[in-house]
Amino acid sequence: MAENEGQERTEDATPRRREQAREKGQVPRSRELASVAVLVIGAIALMWFGESVGEALMETMRKFFTLSREEIFDVTLLGRIIYGAIFHVTWPLAQVLLMLFVAGLIGASALGGVSFSWEAARPKLSKMSPLQGIKRMFGMQSMVELLKSILKVALVAGVAFYLMWSSIGDFYQLNVEMFPTNLYHALDILLNFVLLICCSLLVVVAIDVPFQIWQHNDQLKMTKQEIKDEYKDTEGKPEVKGRIRMLQREMAQRRMMAEVPSADVVITNPEHYSVALRYDSKIDRAPVVVAKGSDFMAIKIREVAAQHDISIVPAPPLARAVYYSTELEDQIPDGLFAAVAQLLAYVFQLKQYQKGRGRKPTSLADQQLPIPTELRR
Repeated sequence: MAENEGQERTEDATPRRREQAREKGQVPRSRELASVAVLVIGAIALMWFGESVGEALMETMRKFFTLSREEIFDVTLLGRIIYGAIFHVTWPLAQVLLMLFVAGLIGASALGGVSFSWEAARPKLSKMSPLQGIKRMFGMQSMVELLKSILKVALVAGVAFYLMWSSIGDFYQLNVEMFPTNLYHALDILLNFVLLICCSLLVVVAIDVPFQIWQHNDQLKMTKQEIKDEYKDTEGKPEVKGRIRMLQREMAQRRMMAEVPSADVVITNPEHYSVALRYDSKIDRAPVVVAKGSDFMAIKIREVAAQHDISIVPAPPLARAVYYSTELEDQIPDGLFAAVAQLLAYVFQLKQYQKGRGRKPTSLADQQLPIPTELRR
């Protein structure tokens, strides 16, 4: 985007940016960690299983060099000998190769985890561009790789020289030892040299791993404008979100107004609040608020109630208490049971009186509704 040009990438990458980068195969990787893991584990594997591999190879060679005339000219018998020799050598070699495979897998996935991405494997023309190649040759990454190579050569040469100098006595000892003792001794020295030289490369790994993590985080950094754009994409633009909330409120209000005809009574604070209550003993354990509103919405509730012949009773303290203490589709609080029961009894008696079946009830204004102090508003 044009508006992002010239802005510095100073902000840490967001979780979404990191997830997108991972989907593209952009994860921190350390080739040094993978290669050193294979070298060290390979040296250990040779120390553990090298003797069995050597014995298997010597036994195979001894068998091949002592074949009898019958074994040479009998194809079936010769095939069995060859298959047996291969099997005899395969198992110790398989142990070494299995350890190398596990070491390579762990070393490659230890930093950045396991990640498969078709996009990263897809050929890109930009990678074949001579200009891009020149930039990579003289870029920061190339300089770091050059320094790592110099450090590795220096480490290997220095450690090798130190080991040879410190083991010069063992070298002299090899001259006076008898075969095959001197051969085994030389192999032990060689394996120890290999293991120690491989372990010395852990210094390079200790430098490379933090650098790869830092470089990865630096490449993913974002500008302030990119963070704003991402927030808009994920959360939505403020005006769109406001429109959605308005539509949601309108839908909720329509659903609420559709429930008003099911109410038994509408309690009002004549100027500001209206609360519609329903009580059906078959489905409700206590009176339930099916609609409530203030100001304009309170007027609309009263209008719908009047259209459906729902009793509208002015009871300001009770209307305010129910309005502030109860949400839609919730039962009224325990503290208001007595007041609401008294109100419903009044409504029932009033309906009976209007039908000519009873005497006129005492005006609700003359009655003292029991509303707890903590619920009064």
